[in-house]
Amino acid sequence: MILTAGGFNILRNGLGRLNQSQVNEINFLVSQFDKDKSISYPQAAYMLATTWHETATTMLPIEEYGKGKGRTYGTWFKNSLGKLYSFIDGFKKAAYLFDDYPHLYYGRGYVQLTWWANYDKASNKLGYDYTQNPDLVMKKEHAVKIMITGMKEGWFTGKKLSDYIHQSKKDYINARRIINGTDKAKLIAGYAEIFERALRSL
Repeated sequence: MILTAGGFNILRNGLGRLNQSQVNEINFLVSQFDKDKSISYPQAAYMLATTWHETATTMLPIEEYGKGKGRTYGTWFKNSLGKLYSFIDGFKKAAYLFDDYPHLYYGRGYVQLTWWANYDKASNKLGYDYTQNPDLVMKKEHAVKIMITGMKEGWFTGKKLSDYIHQSKKDYINARRIINGTDKAKLIAGYAEIFERALRSL
């Protein structure tokens, strides 16, 4: 799997001008997908489309704009003992203390990993302590493993890549459920179609 000059022309026609950084980062991601021989062209296309959207087209691991301000996972609360805490996930039934984990787990990386529970899951799956070192998620070599393994195994919402894109099945619109419900699903599906055409170009 490689993006040819013709492939990049397809991307420029569909997505607009690309700077050298974007070209380099797209090539990096495609090289990582190529190493995993189980990833098909449509699956790679959807991961590229997700990255294009989630990183504001930079194709680099980024921090969520505002660092979760106004969102539960980006907020410290104070308990009756005066201790700061935040919730481990969106169910808000369990929390962690600032004293134990002095970090807020707002979106980071290619797929905008959020919540302590997801950082903990990534830690256990990949063997790095992202709960104590959340900024590791900003490093490409970590961010790409989190995206590939997380989307293949359904870490983020319980939905996985093969639920929507597998062999002859290709549902780019509902594949958004792997990451974030149906938010911007049609927009990202459109990006995926462009990336797939580019990946298949000779």
